Amino acid sequence: MKPLSRFLALTLFLILTLTACVSATPAVTPTMTETRIVLPTVTSAPTVGATSTPAQISATDGLGRVVMLAAPAQRIISLAPSNTEILFALGAAGQVIARDSFSDFPPEVTTVPDIGSTWETLNLEQLVALQPDLVLAAGIQSPEQVKAMEDAGLTVFLVPNPVVLEDLYANLEAVGRLIGREAEATALIESLKARVAAVDAKIATINQKPTVFYELDASQDPAKPWTAGPGSFHDALIARAGGMNIAAKLDSAWAQMSLEQIVAADPDIILLGDAKWGITPESVAQRPGWGSLRAVKEGRVIPFDDDTISRPGPRLVDALENLARILHPEIFK
Repeated sequence: MKPLSRFLALTLFLILTLTACVSATPAVTPTMTETRIVLPTVTSAPTVGATSTPAQISATDGLGRVVMLAAPAQRIISLAPSNTEILFALGAAGQVIARDSFSDFPPEVTTVPDIGSTWETLNLEQLVALQPDLVLAAGIQSPEQVKAMEDAGLTVFLVPNPVVLEDLYANLEAVGRLIGREAEATALIESLKARVAAVDAKIATINQKPTVFYELDASQDPAKPWTAGPGSFHDALIARAGGMNIAAKLDSAWAQMSLEQIVAADPDIILLGDAKWGITPESVAQRPGWGSLRAVKEGRVIPFDDDTISRPGPRLVDALENLARILHPEIFK
């Protein structure tokens, strides 16, 4: 697959990845691994609660649909990496009967049957044949695809795009209720909140904030790489970790930034979200014009696992902690 095709296919979805942790919903999203060019017009967090029939479980999904189950789902198909990571984090590995090809974390997920890429087409016959109690979709699936699955007799819950970390917690609660993992969801949420609070407390003591350039993809044009601007989780988490994103004033959440703009900002730190695709600090230093940058000259070009930000699951908190350690090693030893 050509680099650009790989970028568009694997990185244009959610922040969905890709919505901001403290701000508004993003527009078009050229991020890593779990993004698509056209997002469903949904950003609200789910609402969860018992219905008038005590035996039923209900939750409102990202399309505003009230999804109801007679009992917690025990046979689940995940159609997106973020959903798979949520399920495994809730201890539901044994309930996952199939997953999409891009779901590769945690490592043990490879033991779950792979039903292929699900962001372009869905094999409805295959999904129906697996007889799931619940299909977990995400923004990578269109409303039309969700309707087609419903018309085929499947129960589908589209996990909403989180806009703030509180929305992530609401997603965990909703999925936990639907799959009978409420206690695990509560424990996970409290753990994540405690970790975020610990970062917040340390960041409150800092006096200086380093400037940061976050590279999403330079395969199309190394002199004008894609980056994450306002409205992305990348931007919000960099700020929460005590940094200043040099792309924070761009016009969109996902945009290309010219070498001239980067040189003018001269960031203290360059983070390589495209390290997964073979971009290294050495290759950055060899690009024409990049050797003059402070971050390159001082050895602060650092590979970063973009999956932790671009997949809106529990690892968003891992991303926050890792960013804080990189930006402020003096207080995060």
